[in-house]
Amino acid sequence: MNQENLSLLRHSLAHIMAEAVLKLYPNTKFGIGPEIENGFYYDFDLADKMVPEDLNKIEKQMKKILQLKFDFEQKNVSIAEAKKIFADQPYKLELIDGLKADGNTEVSIYTSNEFQDLCRGPHVQSSADLRKTAFKLHKLAGAYWKGSEKNPMLTRIYALAFETQAELDAYLTLLEEAEKRDHRKLGKELELFSFHDEGPGFPFFKPKGMVIWNELLNYWRKAHTNAGYEEVKTPIMLSRKLWETSGHWENYRENMYETKIDELEYAIKPMNCPGGMLMYQEDIHSYRELPLRWGEIGLVHRHELSGVLSGLFRVRVFHQDDAHIFMRPDQIKDEILGVLNLVDKMYSTFGLSYHLELSTKPAKAIGSDEAWETATKGLKDALDSVGKEYKINEGDGAFYGPKIDIHIKDALGRTWQCGTIQLDMNLPERFNLTYVDSDGSEKRPVMIHRVIFGSVERFFGILIEHYAGKFPTWLSPVQVKLISVGQNHVEHCQKLAQEFRKHEIRVEVDASDESVGKKIRNAVMQKTPYMLVIGDKEMQSDNLFVKLRDEENLIEMSQEDFIKRIKDESQISY
Repeated sequence: MNQENLSLLRHSLAHIMAEAVLKLYPNTKFGIGPEIENGFYYDFDLADKMVPEDLNKIEKQMKKILQLKFDFEQKNVSIAEAKKIFADQPYKLELIDGLKADGNTEVSIYTSNEFQDLCRGPHVQSSADLRKTAFKLHKLAGAYWKGSEKNPMLTRIYALAFETQAELDAYLTLLEEAEKRDHRKLGKELELFSFHDEGPGFPFFKPKGMVIWNELLNYWRKAHTNAGYEEVKTPIMLSRKLWETSGHWENYRENMYETKIDELEYAIKPMNCPGGMLMYQEDIHSYRELPLRWGEIGLVHRHELSGVLSGLFRVRVFHQDDAHIFMRPDQIKDEILGVLNLVDKMYSTFGLSYHLELSTKPAKAIGSDEAWETATKGLKDALDSVGKEYKINEGDGAFYGPKIDIHIKDALGRTWQCGTIQLDMNLPERFNLTYVDSDGSEKRPVMIHRVIFGSVERFFGILIEHYAGKFPTWLSPVQVKLISVGQNHVEHCQKLAQEFRKHEIRVEVDASDESVGKKIRNAVMQKTPYMLVIGDKEMQSDNLFVKLRDEENLIEMSQEDFIKRIKDESQISY
């Protein structure tokens, strides 16, 4: 079945779910119920609180409705008639008023069995088309009406829906595996990070989490240095005047944290870009200097709604691995190629595959057609040179330039949009950025914004789930766990640990009074790559008896070979 037909099934099932809710909860007020990836949802304003256990009875009611024979029938009615039909449904009335304000004199209504909904459609023909569809009501969530915290909080029911039961079962299995890998759960179990009520959306990174954090940033810095980037740092707080020049004050203010200093208005930066513009303005630049590649691990703050916060995936403070490249128009292709090569190198280090999407000029855009053609051609030529397949999203670029989005795929096959390469013709204009060309004239540079990790915090969370907490040796907070059989073996463990540390191996000694079996289980639960149990036999041997994270049997090797193995696994290509 193609995606279009599957969308019809899911959207139609949303109406069936709404009817089932109405039968079970007669005083319900209805929001909206669109189809989404892997299923659908519907938002309800309920007189009584709904709990997860209620989903089963709603699902049973849906199946009862589907045994009836009826069609999905569409008709257009006047605004006045629609208001009569939905007289006791305030959210529908609000939508109708919105349609009227847009100039509509009629609205579309769908009727299925005993349920009527304000809907443009389309839908399946009849209930018979849905009887073989496999669906499951999946979870409850809260959702503000129209996504605004100023509006009422509604109850959202999420459902999964597939053409066959086999497809649904496969997806449920995937969800079970994803739940085991949930970075919020593993982050707590592995002592990587935490959140506190005193700072919702502001993560705290623990010592083991900081090991991974620093390894990620060390890798980023070395990879970028080798690719010809210089690192910069811009202030976390800058004046209102700057944000007015950049356009953020007008278009992004609701997401910014503001304060006053000496009676002047300031804002904590939600993005790094404007600070980079100020640095470029400091000097007169020659065409010979370009391209300038400035990278920044910049700390930014954004006022996200509390309802959308989600572990490290959606936070209010995070680090962007930004880079701003200032260049001449004739350098676009080569610079894009350089970024794509760096993207490929970095993602492959983590075992992440990816696909590319090119978004072109939207209906509303700044800049001349000629500038857009030059910019888009540069991106397209670079993509063609790389030789990877890519999708073109016509008209989906930003108003200030075309872009390439990079969607990574994790071990479960889930995709995440992390990297982006954005050509910008807006900020160079707003900040009057120039360079002196070979003929002595002033020219406007082309600028690229690009991120690869995206948000370092979010990328960290993705890696936790990608690896299921079993980080490769070079990223593991503890690479070797030494387990003493008894107290008389602790001193030997400590000496061995000290030797390992001389070789920059991250090691811990478990000298607790727990049984050896419990100590091993703890090390396994902590996903430690290597474990060494030290007892009388091991103290008397010249060799080490090594337990690998995912192996039952011990491997015997010399201390020298073991150290070499750890060091080899800690080497990565930059």
